[in-house]
Amino acid sequence: MANIPDNLKYTESDEWARLEADGTVTVGITDFAQESLGDIVFVELPDVGRTVAADEASTVIESVKAAADVHSPVSGEILEVNEEVPGSPDLINGDAYGNWLFRVKPSNVAELDKLLDAGAYAKKIGA
Repeated sequence: MANIPDNLKYTESDEWARLEADGTVTVGITDFAQESLGDIVFVELPDVGRTVAADEASTVIESVKAAADVHSPVSGEILEVNEEVPGSPDLINGDAYGNWLFRVKPSNVAELDKLLDAGAYAKKIGA
């Protein structure tokens, strides 16, 4: 069964988002997404400084089963990417919530209110 931390928000497309104390939003894929994709073998992260819209594809993940886009849950500027992940994509296989993909400076933090909480996400994935 998928792990669904209570302190995160979730998208319909299986990304997680965490609002940090500094106002940035950290983004990764859910345990459910990782389990569905299988072993992740490649990650292409967005460029730092890129402006993204909410629900815009910003990262590509490839697994032994499929390729998938990762969407930004909020609009804003990409401030930082997790440089460890492209060289070791298997980090996500071991801990999808501990190995984030990118951080966004949101242009509208209220967009987080439109995301799913843990209970709603659990229902969405049938957990």
